[in-house]
Amino acid sequence: MSLTLKTSAFQQEGMIPDKYAKDGGNISPNLSWDGVPENTKSLALIVDDPDAPSGLFVHWLLYAIPPDVTSIEEDRPAREILSNGMRQGRNGFGELGYGGPQPPSGTHRYFFHLFALDNMPDLQPGANREQLDQAMRGHVIEEAQLMGKYEHHEPGSRAA
Repeated sequence: MSLTLKTSAFQQEGMIPDKYAKDGGNISPNLSWDGVPENTKSLALIVDDPDAPSGLFVHWLLYAIPPDVTSIEEDRPAREILSNGMRQGRNGFGELGYGGPQPPSGTHRYFFHLFALDNMPDLQPGANREQLDQAMRGHVIEEAQLMGKYEHHEPGSRAA
């Protein structure tokens, strides 16, 4: 069985609803997964946007996820440590936790990467992407990916 990641918030490669966008509610979507490899010691989630003008932009870092956890509820609070000891890092906005899509123009792709790791990264809450990447290097057993798209809206043009 291979690691799979899904959400009821949007379809694979579909449009992400406004309530998950930075200026539309900034609510983190629910996620669930299965097929966690037996030798997994922890899971890590990275959400990023490769279409950002400045290069890869980080929207969420969640790590130290116990291997027996199989889902994350919608609207996780911006706290350093969540239930079960899960830790959140800093996103590209410089904030703790989830930062929703906010493309400056056009339609961007948002990749949700779930990594099964053979270790528990020795990272404090509030880590950045580089620190998490370094802690995961050489420890990734398997990766699952989910992608959604979000389109830039002009102020005042958002549909209700």
